[in-house]
Amino acid sequence: MLALPVITGFAGFFPSIFLLALFWMYMTYTALLLVEVNLAMGSQVNIISMAKQTLGRPGEWIGWVTYLFLLYSLTTAYLAGSGPIIIDCIKLLTGYSLPMWLGTVCLLIIFSCFLHRGTRSVDYLNRLLMAGLAIAYVMMVLFLAPYVDISLLKHVDPKYLLISVAIVATSFGFHIIIPSLIHYLERNTTHVKVAIWVGGLIPFIVYLLWELLTLGIIPLKGAYGLKDGYENGFNGAYLLSIVLGNPHLALLARCFSFFAIVTSFLGVSLSLFDCLKDSLRIEKTKKGQAVLFACTFIPPLVFALSGPRIFLVALEYAGAFGVVILLGLFPPLMAWSKRYRLLWPSSYQVGGGKEGLIGAIIFSLLVILVELANQIGLIKIEMNF
Repeated sequence: MLALPVITGFAGFFPSIFLLALFWMYMTYTALLLVEVNLAMGSQVNIISMAKQTLGRPGEWIGWVTYLFLLYSLTTAYLAGSGPIIIDCIKLLTGYSLPMWLGTVCLLIIFSCFLHRGTRSVDYLNRLLMAGLAIAYVMMVLFLAPYVDISLLKHVDPKYLLISVAIVATSFGFHIIIPSLIHYLERNTTHVKVAIWVGGLIPFIVYLLWELLTLGIIPLKGAYGLKDGYENGFNGAYLLSIVLGNPHLALLARCFSFFAIVTSFLGVSLSLFDCLKDSLRIEKTKKGQAVLFACTFIPPLVFALSGPRIFLVALEYAGAFGVVILLGLFPPLMAWSKRYRLLWPSSYQVGGGKEGLIGAIIFSLLVILVELANQIGLIKIEMNF
């Protein structure tokens, strides 16, 4: 969410909303395909076991690798994004300037203490932070709306959407919780579908308002404009805090960015920790815990401290090669196998037939190819404003 305006702002407000709507529909469709495949199975299963049963051993291994890549990329991104936010908050409150890496390390140490105490401690902390995030978001919408400059929203340049697709994809990656959701709702198809539609629509509305505020306040160019943020890895909330020039609104923007990135970090890193614990089968000893913590946090920490733009770069990789493969490409492939190869009976089938599945597969491959072209320099878009 914090990265959205920095990435999508070059295309303009209305093209950005179009892209968000497109990915919302695409990811909702693939989420419903996961529901279809999951309901065709007799017991609670995760995405990896679903891939194994429908796509065979290759599907299982690709799923595992992609899942780990996604979690490591997101953990790296959130660690990289947290450092500047924490140090900036400390400077605002105390006046002391500290090195950026210290903020990242501090977050890691504090969270490790909660993780060591168990999942319940992390859950309580996350609930508290989520409440803070909701309050900060509502206050930002109310207090920042008068600062929106309508003329900034009139900028339109759709070619810049090509550099936005990967990060927009990460904005709707809620599919991993679908097996747990189906189990929690006792396999009631109607309730599950409502939960997915509402659960996808709410973030879309939140993103729409966020884009309206940020793109209507932050200029395209100049010091701490969108171009400056893109080149230096600044997130949208940080740019807002500088551009507004009001210390109270700046503090509100910093609090919002802190809550947003820390809650994301908690959820993703806990998933990575549990994933490694189950797959590596590490013993519950002090040495085993130390190894597990090292495997979970040292690789993303090294990458997080490697450069100023790593926050945006890690999100781009997570979106194109994590979210789109595992949550965009796999669901239609699994549904195709379930319907037309394995011929499993099912109480629920998503509409669209073969054409819908083929369309989702092609769209997923196009997103992957676009991001590959971006990364190897085949797509070169000059930012001439």
